[in-house]
This record gives sequence, C-alpha cells and structure tokens, in this order.
Amino acid sequence: MKTIQIQKLEIVNKTKREAIEAIKVLREFVPRNQLNVIVNAMRSEEKQFFFNKACELADMIKSMPVTYEQDGKGQKAVAYLHYFRGNMDWYITEKDIGSPEDARQLQAFGLADMGTGYPELGYISIVELLENQIELDMYFTPTELENIKER
Repeated sequence: MKTIQIQKLEIVNKTKREAIEAIKVLREFVPRNQLNVIVNAMRSEEKQFFFNKACELADMIKSMPVTYEQDGKGQKAVAYLHYFRGNMDWYITEKDIGSPEDARQLQAFGLADMGTGYPELGYISIVELLENQIELDMYFTPTELENIKER
C-alpha cells in the first residue's frame, strides 16, 4: 500500500496595518469603485480574506517587471494583471517605471483585446482603464501570453 504525504500550506494572515499599506499600492491599479468595495469589505466579517487579498495583489504589483524587462520573450512573457469589461480584456505584462517626480502609474505594456478577437501588444494607459472603471480581475493567476491567446 502506498502512503501519500500531504503538505500543509501555511497561510499567514495579514494585519490591518499591512492591508492599509497595500491599499496605497492598489490605488494606482484598481478603479475607485472597486477599491471602495475592497476597503468596505475590510470592515466586514470577511475582513481577513480582504486583508490577505489586498496584500497579495500589492505584492504582485510591486514585484512585476518594469518596461522592457520581458522584451524578447514574445509569447513566453507573463501577464500579471487582467482587466476586463464585457468582452474586452487587457493583460498587463510590465508596469511603467515612471519618473521620480511623478510617482503615479500612468501606463503599462501588455495585450489588449477590444472584443474583436484580434488582440494586440502595446502600451496601455492605466489611467484610462481606471477612469473608465475597467474592473481588475482579483482572481487572475499570472500566466504566459501564449496561454491567454489559446482561450
């Protein structure tokens, strides 16, 4: 008889203070209405889930490659964030470094499909996505572009 060992995954719960710091990072990447929902949910019975989720998203954003770091990878480049509205999708592979004078996140690089089924690589204005309340997929798992195009 075969014995199977199961590894326990240790989940480290984030604190309220860590979640508040995460929100500061998310402001540049999450539309205001969606961010308000997250903040309000941090006051609910499910607050620990949202503390953890906010910190997870902020950590991913902070560790994302910056412009040109995935240059030359082609379809092997990894998309870290997914925005959507209706049948339109934006997959972010690199965040803009930005200038020291302007700490705001203005643009990124990635794959955009405006619902035509013909996605294109290029620069994506994060500001425009946020202004138009394009939703950030909070459950997206980073994946290579070749896997996205197959969907």
